[in-house]
Amino acid sequence: MSLDAVLARIDSDFPAATERLMDLLRIPSVSTDPAYAEQCDQAADWLVADLQSLGVEASKRETPGHPMVVGHVGETGPHLLFYGHYDVQPVDPLDLWDRDPFDPELQETGNGQVIRGRGASDDKGQLMTFVEACRAWKAVHGSLPGRLTFLFEGEEESGSPSLVPFLQQNATELKTDLALICDTGLFDSFIPAIVTRLRGLVGEDFTITGPTRDLHSGMYGGIAMNPIRVLTRILADLHDETGRITLPGFYDGVEELTDEIRSQWQGLNFDHARFLGDVGLKHPAGEQDRTPLEMIWSRPTCDVNGIWGGYTGAGFKTVLPSQASAKVSFRLVGKQDPDAIQTAFRTYLESRLPEGFSIDYHDKDGAGASQMPTDNPAFEKARRALTEEWDRPAAYIGCGGSIPIAGHFQDILGLDSMLIGFGRDDDQIHSPNEKFHVESFHKGIRSWARILAALT
Repeated sequence: MSLDAVLARIDSDFPAATERLMDLLRIPSVSTDPAYAEQCDQAADWLVADLQSLGVEASKRETPGHPMVVGHVGETGPHLLFYGHYDVQPVDPLDLWDRDPFDPELQETGNGQVIRGRGASDDKGQLMTFVEACRAWKAVHGSLPGRLTFLFEGEEESGSPSLVPFLQQNATELKTDLALICDTGLFDSFIPAIVTRLRGLVGEDFTITGPTRDLHSGMYGGIAMNPIRVLTRILADLHDETGRITLPGFYDGVEELTDEIRSQWQGLNFDHARFLGDVGLKHPAGEQDRTPLEMIWSRPTCDVNGIWGGYTGAGFKTVLPSQASAKVSFRLVGKQDPDAIQTAFRTYLESRLPEGFSIDYHDKDGAGASQMPTDNPAFEKARRALTEEWDRPAAYIGCGGSIPIAGHFQDILGLDSMLIGFGRDDDQIHSPNEKFHVESFHKGIRSWARILAALT
């Protein structure tokens, strides 16, 4: 069988694949620091040359920031777009690293061998799992399967300021049948997964103003309404005693899980006590009629991310502050409308203000949730391919956070995405001593080969 030959090639070439990854990791492509602009350019050039060695028509595309790498190959068959990013997070604090972050090495740990270095897991190692699968395929078959488009970004770690304009300007060129994104991880570090739902986000940063100036609490305490008292009452009333969010219409567009997805999630045997215990907590605080995984992946949230007002310096200052401020965010799911949530929240705030009080908003962008259609046959083909490689049932899972690229692909290119990654929970991405497990790298390459065979 041709797939067996590709898998055998991956195994035999794996030491060379690891060294190629090491070469890419040695390039300090930190996108947030202008001092590394030349190195970001170098990483893009490295990827262009590597893709060209596989017969891909690849080029570096300039943007107002760091360049994109775009490549195309193939003329017939299903058309897939693969996305990854070559930029990495800053390495600070440097003194917490055990070695030079850009001098990667193989290390033995109690859980097997790892590749240690900045970008090993996020996202250079993950990106290269797909490239190496293509390399093995080309070596065996002389060509790559189907039609492939590659899109490698250089600004993901700095907020992707050039991404949306680039997608809009090149939408015709980048339009494919399906997008593949490799920037996620295994569930519980060992179970292969396809992320099919991502929560959206709405944030509000606001200030409530009461009296025209800070007031002496001896003179005005009791008779004057304190803005902090107003604010804390408003924030406390956003949840009822069961953990349900009280904004009118908040749950409009929130969809229930299918029986199949609910069964898959139950089969993951998520240990919420350990999950919370790792951060010193014991009891779930969300909607009490929902399972812990539902709370994280398929239910909306409301959280106070910051609150301040009055005197917070050393010692004591007995004032009633003129103002009190807070930052509140909402994670959205299903078909919740970010604009409707923002309007409902502002209406709620303003309805609770005492007479004479005012409120100022500092706008923050919002985005809706993304949900992928698992009834698309390609998703089940990919899930079976992952199951075969990892010898355990792969699952469709959610992601508690937001991955904007998937939403941009839907909104701008009309593409659904499969988010498939091989990182582990302890990879320490964005932190000192980042690593990527050698097994994740190896089996990640093999997984993509299986998925390519299934989809093309």
